Amino acid sequence: MRITKIEMVHVKPRWLFLKMHTDEGLVGYGEPTLEGRSKTVEMAVREMERYLIGKDPLRIEHHWQAMYRGTFYRGGPVLTSAISGIEQALWDILGKKLRTPVYQLLGGACRDKIRVYAHVGGRTPEECAKTALAKVEEGFTALKTGLFEAVKMVDSLTIVKKAVGKFKAMRDAVGDDVDLAVDCHGRLSPAMAVRMAKALEPYYPMFLEEPCLPENVDVMATVARTTSIPIATGERLFTKWGFREVLEKQAASILQPDISHAGGIMECKKIAAMAETYYAAVAPHCPLGPIALAACIQLDACIPNFLIQEQVTLGEGYLKKPFTLKHGYLEIPKEPGFGIEVDEDLMKEKIYDGEWETPRLYHEDGSVADW
Repeated sequence: MRITKIEMVHVKPRWLFLKMHTDEGLVGYGEPTLEGRSKTVEMAVREMERYLIGKDPLRIEHHWQAMYRGTFYRGGPVLTSAISGIEQALWDILGKKLRTPVYQLLGGACRDKIRVYAHVGGRTPEECAKTALAKVEEGFTALKTGLFEAVKMVDSLTIVKKAVGKFKAMRDAVGDDVDLAVDCHGRLSPAMAVRMAKALEPYYPMFLEEPCLPENVDVMATVARTTSIPIATGERLFTKWGFREVLEKQAASILQPDISHAGGIMECKKIAAMAETYYAAVAPHCPLGPIALAACIQLDACIPNFLIQEQVTLGEGYLKKPFTLKHGYLEIPKEPGFGIEVDEDLMKEKIYDGEWETPRLYHEDGSVADW
């Protein structure tokens, strides 16, 4: 079997879908999306396509090594996102070739179903409580929220009280049995992260995601040591090398590799194995489309230290058979490959030119804030 062609299409709201063709008629899907940079990633895939055409798609690890190590420059969000989407498609093809789900090729399932969480929020405590209750009524048992926008290096008590007020409203609305996580989005300085964590602790957050930016691991480790709230990070880290220091310095107890950024399915499985030796959990990052989610589910099924899966779509309007939520969980597919069929006819109305910009935040004095 040989790779014959790679097709890519930008799909609203901000996703890039990849379809890999073979001379045996088997096709594999991947999602090399990079939010705000997907057109750049598309070009990176085209550069890698020159290597891939004519190659055997079943030699997945070999091709990963060739794409990552075979040229002088390696790593970074653009290159690893391109590799990730390609690698996903290779696994989908292999599963279809062998007529088995991908997780069976990676050691088999460790669980029977996959727990997922939904995103909630609002500008007021009342709005936050309302959106949280609505998601619980849909069947979710875990939620994640963002509590603030631009935060100064040292900000006011009002900012802290406003964030806590929103979180308390959600906790009061959904009760103690629903897990609530907080996404700080790297918008807090280490000093404000410590203050915010202390203020939120009484309401038992499931985890505190990116309490500060991940570039300085020592600083994140300092934040982690000041709170009982589990620290999560990883959406802006790439490959096993990007996660090594986080684990060694115990800067986080929950890793969030993105299967469309960090290097793909096998690379994220390696990251999960590294995390297992530090008794750390894995909660894959996935604010992306249904192909990325399908790839995540294959990974989630076969890693012992899986915690919970992020999602923003169950595939309605993109998949012929969307995923079904049951009591906060998704069933593990039994079909070959990723177990999905992309509805290309229905998806046509969502195709666009790929122009999507990451929103920018500014402080009141006009200076740039972390988004």
